[in-house]
Amino acid sequence: MPELSQEPERSGGLLPFGLAEVTGPSMVPTLYHGDRLVVHYGARVKPGDVVVLRHPFQQDLLVVKRAVERREGGWWVLGDNARAGGDSTDYGVVPEELVLARARLRFRPRNPGQRGPLAVLRWALSAARPVLASGPGRSASWRLRAR
Repeated sequence: MPELSQEPERSGGLLPFGLAEVTGPSMVPTLYHGDRLVVHYGARVKPGDVVVLRHPFQQDLLVVKRAVERREGGWWVLGDNARAGGDSTDYGVVPEELVLARARLRFRPRNPGQRGPLAVLRWALSAARPVLASGPGRSASWRLRAR
């Protein structure tokens, strides 16, 4: 299942940042369909980071997953939504060279139904958030320990 609707757009400047739009449910509750990401190409990846990678079997398909553990041959990646699939449990370790970027910021677009001043204020206060690495006992981490 596709996770990004398009190739992240690299900025033309000196900074290695780009934009991407999330599709699909595999990273719920961290990321939702329609969320926009600011991604950092070439950033150092550590366990718990949310990353953009090329699918190992369909390299024209980009996905967003959580890098859980570095293993021999690359990264073990999992979605935060265990029911969605489409992660290392299906395709194994992802080679390091297929991990393109680290997600830095999530921007949630406003729902057209959010019209009242209070609804717009709630959206404005929660729309942009940093994408943080998961700590022990959260999301993908507990799935890895449960295996």
